[in-house]
Amino acid sequence: MSLIQLVVLAIIQGITEFLPISSSAHLILAPLAVKDWQDQGPLIDIAAHVGSLGAVLLYFRMETAMLFRGGIDTLRFRASDDRKLFLFIAAATIPTLLLASVFVLFDWTTALRSPVVIGWVSIIFGALLWHADRSAGAKEGLDKMTWRDAMTIGVAQMCALVPGVSRSGVTMTMARYLGWSRPEAARFSMLLAIPTILALGAFAAIDIAQDGAGATVSAALIVAVLSFVCAFVAIAVLMRLVQRMSFTPFVIYRVIFGIVLLIFAGSLSAA
Repeated sequence: MSLIQLVVLAIIQGITEFLPISSSAHLILAPLAVKDWQDQGPLIDIAAHVGSLGAVLLYFRMETAMLFRGGIDTLRFRASDDRKLFLFIAAATIPTLLLASVFVLFDWTTALRSPVVIGWVSIIFGALLWHADRSAGAKEGLDKMTWRDAMTIGVAQMCALVPGVSRSGVTMTMARYLGWSRPEAARFSMLLAIPTILALGAFAAIDIAQDGAGATVSAALIVAVLSFVCAFVAIAVLMRLVQRMSFTPFVIYRVIFGIVLLIFAGSLSAA
């Protein structure tokens, strides 16, 4: 795998993981769009996700500390706001993990990697994000989150197993439908990414144990560092943007992206 491919994949992962435009769709399409690019393999996937995870943990270090304290309070059976947030994040992740197991068991993931599927899904869920974002919802403060809110967003996250949906996009969409402000919708979506990324890393680790790494440690390190930097910048930019503007620019991008995919789906599938 060339250095250029490693850099491009790391940048794609870092930028798109937390923006509502689907990182999986861009990562799937990159090798299809560029001739002679090989699949990156599980080790590179882990490195990219580790970099992204490090970025969200650092940027939301106060919330991360809350989750850590909440985990300890859970083990001690001690009630607290930190414990409630920890349980919300943990419980909201379970539906996606269960469905992911079904996808792996029946090998549905390959069938959903089609440019046609990704194109239509990008447009449809982009439209849903636009519709949800028209809400005047302004609920603030994660301490006001309810079990209903957390689990509804968690169930919505299941849709993100289809490439093109966008995990951050669909969770922000549902949060907006539930009346949360844009900054709080984005914040909860980012925190919900922590266990999800850890789970993806675990699946990739299993692939490595079964089939081998398929890449060098130095290549993985390059991807992890670049992914971390790009993800941190992307999170910072997103959190600033959602305080000043709507999600409409991301919706426009998703629609254009989807239309272009549908136009060139035939040539991409044949690549």
